[in-house]
Amino acid sequence: MRIQSTQSSPTVLISRQRIEERVAELAQEINRDYADTELLVCIGVLKGSVFFMVDLLKQVEVPVAVDFFQTSSYVGTSARGEVRIRKDLDLFIRDRDVLLVEDIVDTGYTLRTILDLLRFRGAKSVKLCALLDKIEAREVDVPIDYSGFQIGNVFVVGYGLDFDERYRNLPFIGALADDTAPGPESGNRQS
Repeated sequence: MRIQSTQSSPTVLISRQRIEERVAELAQEINRDYADTELLVCIGVLKGSVFFMVDLLKQVEVPVAVDFFQTSSYVGTSARGEVRIRKDLDLFIRDRDVLLVEDIVDTGYTLRTILDLLRFRGAKSVKLCALLDKIEAREVDVPIDYSGFQIGNVFVVGYGLDFDERYRNLPFIGALADDTAPGPESGNRQS
C-alpha cells in the first residue's frame, strides 16, 4: 500500500497476517464464553475500533446486535479524565450481555467511564475486548477480558488507528518515526 503523504511511512509492528490470526483466536474465545447467550450486544468505540470490530464479528458465531459509542476526552481546560459522550447507544442494554470492542487501551480513563456507564444502565454482563493493550501508559485499572496484543508506549497507526485522520486504512499496525509522531505525553488518545 502506498501512503500519499509528506510524512514518513510507519514501521510495521504487527503484520496483517498476525492480526488476522489473533482476531480469529479472540473470536473463538468469545464464541466459547458466550455459547449460551441469547443475544450478545457488541459495542464499538468509534472511530478506531471499526476495522477490528468488523473482522472480529465476522467470526463470532453467537447471535449479535451491533451498536457504537463515541466519546471525547478533555485535557487542558477540564479535569484530566473527564469524558464527554459524542454518540450514545441506540440499543437498550438492560439485562443483556455486552461486549465492548476497543482498538487500544492506554491510560484507561475513557474506558473506565464507558464500562461504568454500561453497568449502570443495567447490562447483565459487561466485558472488554481490546486489540491493543498499552499497559505502560495505564493510569487507572481497566480489566481487559479479551486482549489482542500488548505493546510498548509507542504511538501506533493502522488497522483503524490514526494520526490526524491519516493511516487508519493500513492493513497492519505500525509505529510512526520519532519525527512524525506526537510527543510522548500524548499517547494515541485517552482510552
